[in-house]
Amino acid sequence: MQNKSHSIIVVGAGPAGIMAAIRARQLHQSVTLIETNASAAAKLLLSGKGRCNLTNACGLDEFLAHFPNGAFLRDAFKKFFNQDLMAFFEKRGLKLKVERQQRVFPSTDRSSSIRDVLLRELAQQGVNIMYKTCVRDIVIENNEIRAIRLDNKQQMAVERLILATGGVSYAFTGSTGDGIRIAQACGHRVTDLRPGLVPLVVKKDFALPQGLTLRNVRICFSCEKESVISDTGEMVFTHFGISGPLVFTASGHVVDWLREKQRVTAAIDFKPGLSRDQLDNRLQRDFKEQARKNIRTALKGLMPLRMVDVFIARLNIKPDIKCNQVTSAARSSILAMLKGFPMVVTGSLDIEEAMVTRGGVSLKDICPRTMGSRIVKGLYFAGEMIDIDADTGGFNLQAAFSTGYLAGESAALQP
Repeated sequence: MQNKSHSIIVVGAGPAGIMAAIRARQLHQSVTLIETNASAAAKLLLSGKGRCNLTNACGLDEFLAHFPNGAFLRDAFKKFFNQDLMAFFEKRGLKLKVERQQRVFPSTDRSSSIRDVLLRELAQQGVNIMYKTCVRDIVIENNEIRAIRLDNKQQMAVERLILATGGVSYAFTGSTGDGIRIAQACGHRVTDLRPGLVPLVVKKDFALPQGLTLRNVRICFSCEKESVISDTGEMVFTHFGISGPLVFTASGHVVDWLREKQRVTAAIDFKPGLSRDQLDNRLQRDFKEQARKNIRTALKGLMPLRMVDVFIARLNIKPDIKCNQVTSAARSSILAMLKGFPMVVTGSLDIEEAMVTRGGVSLKDICPRTMGSRIVKGLYFAGEMIDIDADTGGFNLQAAFSTGYLAGESAALQP
């Protein structure tokens, strides 16, 4: 039995909007997808350093734990989760692969492969796409969607509207916060917008080894009230501070601490696999075996040479001092810094340069079973413009696809 036909407009041709449009068309609805850019999925192309980490293969409970407000997504994930998403692409000819920490990538290692599958499916389903089109506001009568107004003052009638316009991060891709503004204008609460998965700025009280990547390290971020210890992984020094996966994952906590005017520090553990006693024994052994070599040469076995130079400069150790001349006090200082190289975090890059937007349309105003507005009948939300964000690892993209799928299905099936 065919469902009643609705006029559905989806605003935003990112992962959430595209999946919403596809799902609504699968349910035999008339669907128009509106995008401000000249092409679709601009931000998707940047995902996973251009490789597109589209989801994570872990189980549901573990997946939800990566979101501060993950319980809200349980219904969306039960409807369309990681295995469903992977099957969606594989059935359409794109092979996928699972890498470390269960991160899922296309076998091509190209984000464009994901976008191409989505665009082909939009075409095959017969979704009408309007590029270079901006939605200015929406027309509501008796708390029900009636139409949208475009920048050219044209008005389009609509029975169901799905807003999937993204946040305000990576603004150059078209994520300018228009959908959030529209949602707020028609009565929805919006939680504070702030950067997520963002590089951090550190106080330049030492020479930053710009471009240097540290692998198999751990970072402890601390403020006056609490601390967050990262997993073991990678970070990179930049001209302004620190970046990389370990930094991105903890950046949400750090940004919130800084907003509270707290003093924030970060300490790098270069050898997280060794206890302090084990590392001290390693130092004593290395210094004894290389007694006539200088300290700079000896420390090369523990960290990259560029880091060694920063290290000994901060400790005020002469680089040509021989290992057999290092005092026990100096060795203790080296040990302490190997287990906690200190930095003062002073800020983050702007939200426009963050990978995701934290905050957005309040979850209190959205029904988790449908992604429908609790305020305006016929209005649905999907993707990053909702107050949902997670760690790195494919979690945010899965949330976009899942909320888009649920919004598209709900808009198509709800009476």
